[in-house]
Amino acid sequence: MKYSKYILILFLTTTLVACGAYSFTGASVPAGTETYQVNRFENTSLLIEPGLERDFKIALEDLIQNQTNLTLVPSKGDLIYEGEITDYRISPTTATSENTAAQNRLTISVRLRFFNRKKEEDDLEQTFSFFYDYPGSEQLVGSQKTAAHEEIFERLTQDIFNATLAKW
Repeated sequence: MKYSKYILILFLTTTLVACGAYSFTGASVPAGTETYQVNRFENTSLLIEPGLERDFKIALEDLIQNQTNLTLVPSKGDLIYEGEITDYRISPTTATSENTAAQNRLTISVRLRFFNRKKEEDDLEQTFSFFYDYPGSEQLVGSQKTAAHEEIFERLTQDIFNATLAKW
């Protein structure tokens, strides 16, 4: 009985330390990495959507903030995300018998440059792309456009997170 108290403390300590090393998001943040920064993603696509680069930057910052314990900094981050929005395109995907679009697709592509100042072999340059389909009879405005951007950003930012921190 005298040692059961110490065994219980040892068990609890071991359990807490082991849980602290595991991330439910699958993030694999190198030791000593404490900060990240997201630089502006310039919109270089042929079709310019005002505010798109700001909204994408915020979406990426929020995802990293919510899935890691890293601190967002404006400069000199341990992890640096930057790049360009290279494609913003609306194209028909299916047609009706009257040769009109039955369904349209919004595609957004982002070229990412990722720098890991703590582990340079993890640096990455890659293009990510995702799409949103909507009825050809509807215009991509208002809540329809907001829903499209949110869905695409959710997928793009998660893909970027997986490629840079989860190593999927």
